[in-house]
Amino acid sequence: MDQFKNVHGLLRHPRADLTDDERRILNRLFVHSPQIKDAHDACEALTVIDESPLSTGQGKRQICRWMRQVSNRGIRCFDRFLGTLRTHFTEITYYFVNRQTSGFVEGLNSKLKVLKRRCYGITNLAHLYQRVYSDLNGYARFGAEPI
Repeated sequence: MDQFKNVHGLLRHPRADLTDDERRILNRLFVHSPQIKDAHDACEALTVIDESPLSTGQGKRQICRWMRQVSNRGIRCFDRFLGTLRTHFTEITYYFVNRQTSGFVEGLNSKLKVLKRRCYGITNLAHLYQRVYSDLNGYARFGAEPI
């Protein structure tokens, strides 16, 4: 099964962005595992909904239809995700109001957690604040991109 080595990277990209060879590899994988094809198709369908210029009501209807299709097809790998969608449906569909997500806040929290681990042992609070400022804004001073 070396022919499917590192195929997970191909599954992360839309089929339209793949080369012909990459599409052939995916098609061979889908022959061996129809469940992976179903899951991949469901992911792409959800991406289409996400990228479509829909109103809030249209977005809610499309997501509900997608959830029913995934449930009816018995794609088990989405069970937890469907539970999260059901639990936070209203909050998630607010995205369709003005296309904003909490991605910035999540990224900032992640950076702060990493910084906190890197700064373990710093006892001077001023040095900690300098480090936070440097990590969040310092790259712009030198015209470089953050790592």
